[in-house]
Amino acid sequence: MEQQMIRLGFVAVLSIAFNLVEAAVAKEPAPAEVVTEIARAAKTATGQPITLPQGPLEVVASIYTLAPGVRLPEHKHSYQRYAYILEGDLMVQQADSSSRVYHAGEFVIESVDRWHFGATVGAVPVKLLVIDQSPPGGEVTVNRPTAR
Repeated sequence: MEQQMIRLGFVAVLSIAFNLVEAAVAKEPAPAEVVTEIARAAKTATGQPITLPQGPLEVVASIYTLAPGVRLPEHKHSYQRYAYILEGDLMVQQADSSSRVYHAGEFVIESVDRWHFGATVGAVPVKLLVIDQSPPGGEVTVNRPTAR
């Protein structure tokens, strides 16, 4: 009786091992490259067509980290700017009073030559990957002058 139980246990272990090997062999290898599109657009967040300056361009990629409670000054961009929200929530308020909150994982195609400001929302810092395209040395962001 004891030998029969040992044989049954051994057969059960072999059966499980065989199934695991069979499953591993049947599993397809992971692809070498995975592309996940996060955005595709022909217009900015305010509906302007996306255009680039003619002639040579300079591309600048930056990481911005904004503490909770931060409100950026009112500003506009002279050239096209893109932002990918890595962490947190960012509210963008247009001068015409329309606003939108962008969350982690969202892509922002900023307006060009329109006054707006950004502010963090909630208790988490906002981390952005910002990409600017402008003529070499071009000033991408212009802050609105304050009244004195």
